[in-house]
Amino acid sequence: QVQLVESGGGLVQAGDSLRLSCAASGRTLSSYAMGWFRQAPGKEREFVAIINWSGASTVYADSVKGRFTISRDNAKNTVYLQMNSLKPEDTAVYYCAASPLSFRSLATYNYWGQGTQVTVSS
Repeated sequence: QVQLVESGGGLVQAGDSLRLSCAASGRTLSSYAMGWFRQAPGKEREFVAIINWSGASTVYADSVKGRFTISRDNAKNTVYLQMNSLKPEDTAVYYCAASPLSFRSLATYNYWGQGTQVTVSS
């Protein structure tokens, strides 16, 4: 079983950038597809970006496409989310998740970190 710990969140202004990190332990990261999800106050958790085990394939939510980049370094057991041109609507708790099964099936992401808060002021 893999354990996930997110870091890198914070308070920034609109237009700024942040890079989130997700460190994995317990199992080698290359065994899993990885994803970033977020949950804003009063809203349901939503998909942000996913990446397959090798990093060769990625999928993004329309709301972040062109601004966010997901990447992974399997040697460091770490997944990243580079967030550029941040908007107030990006404010949320961001969660890292792992899937031992299908890269594209969001329902299979069943290992979760504790989340990191991102707040974007206008």
